[in-house]
Amino acid sequence: MSLLDQIKRMGPGLVTGAADDDPSGIATYSQAGAQFGTSLLWTMLFAYPLMVATQLASARVGRVTGKGLGHSLKAIMPHWLMAILVALLFVANTINIGADLAAMGEAAGMTVRRGQHVFTIIFALASLLLQMFVPYDRYAALLKWMTLVLLAYVALVLMVKVDWSQALHDLVLPHLDGRQEVTTVVAILGTTISPFLFFWQAAQEVEEIDQVEERKPLQRAEHQAEDAFNRIRIDTFTGMAVSNIVALAIILGTAATLHAAGKTDIQSAADAAKALQPVAGPLAFAIFTLGIIGTGFLAVPVLAGSSGYAVCEVGGWAASLQDKPQRARVFYAVIALGMILGVAIDWSPISPMKALFWSAVINGIVAVPVLVALMLVVSSREVMGKYTASISLWIFGWITTVAMGVAAISMLVLPS
Repeated sequence: MSLLDQIKRMGPGLVTGAADDDPSGIATYSQAGAQFGTSLLWTMLFAYPLMVATQLASARVGRVTGKGLGHSLKAIMPHWLMAILVALLFVANTINIGADLAAMGEAAGMTVRRGQHVFTIIFALASLLLQMFVPYDRYAALLKWMTLVLLAYVALVLMVKVDWSQALHDLVLPHLDGRQEVTTVVAILGTTISPFLFFWQAAQEVEEIDQVEERKPLQRAEHQAEDAFNRIRIDTFTGMAVSNIVALAIILGTAATLHAAGKTDIQSAADAAKALQPVAGPLAFAIFTLGIIGTGFLAVPVLAGSSGYAVCEVGGWAASLQDKPQRARVFYAVIALGMILGVAIDWSPISPMKALFWSAVINGIVAVPVLVALMLVVSSREVMGKYTASISLWIFGWITTVAMGVAAISMLVLPS
């Protein structure tokens, strides 16, 4: 199979990886670069195999069972515990949606010098209408093409002066000192290993099964297993690589500009963009601000959609972006509620960049119980049959779970 054919087959993993670099991720990586320079670059190298493991496990559950992650979790967990996990997911996603929409509105507002809140509402409505009225196959293709917006942040690195020897040193030699850095590491892990990504990629594998007639859940079509797992591996490894390369570019770019200029406390998207302007000119300013809007349009539907999938999978309601609203009313109601509450957050006095940063921290904490549940599911013969996790996937999956738990606990107990 040619490289072009492999690219055409990519989808859930690539979109999931790109959605990982949402305005929440941009804010978190910008905070890390501005405050600590390149000293936390190593976190992205550390996170890559962990991201791959969790997303491979999620995709595996969806492709094998033909059901979303929430449905599979019900098979091994008490209903009350599932309800708590889904509620936490919805809360974290809604905070993230609100912060992302607010950042998008601020980015558009500072470009035209007015209308921040109006832009936020417009972006929310546009995203909601696209999800509700554009069929899944077209919408998935649109999301796939939107991943190209991430190239803007790679281009940004070429516009600024980077100390590459120091960057390489910090990439391969971990350094951690004090509670602030621990908190930032938790935020980085929280925005790269987020629960909404688990539910989304599993659900997209199910959507792909429904859209391709010859595809069946692997429990009923064993002859498709080898090809399916090869596609998932290539898709996921590539998607997570794209995510991490972009994250490294953002940290490098802000380290070379904001940190070098002594601007270590980023309060808004405007602060980050304006700091780039005198160093790299108007083009860098445009790249940073338009990147926030573009990645927001990619990530907000993933956040809202993952909430809809999770709630409906646990509750037993229809959940598919291919269905029209009248056929999946609860699914679209959950998506709409997340959007409405997210817009409401925009009217609060909280700084968008601060909200984005702390939503990532919350995701880092919430991810721990969800990861435990995911690993129990993918290791269960009752759920997965003969397609339980491989030894390497099992090892890296549990390493991820432990790492997220240790990071979250460390943030809470270490002295200031």
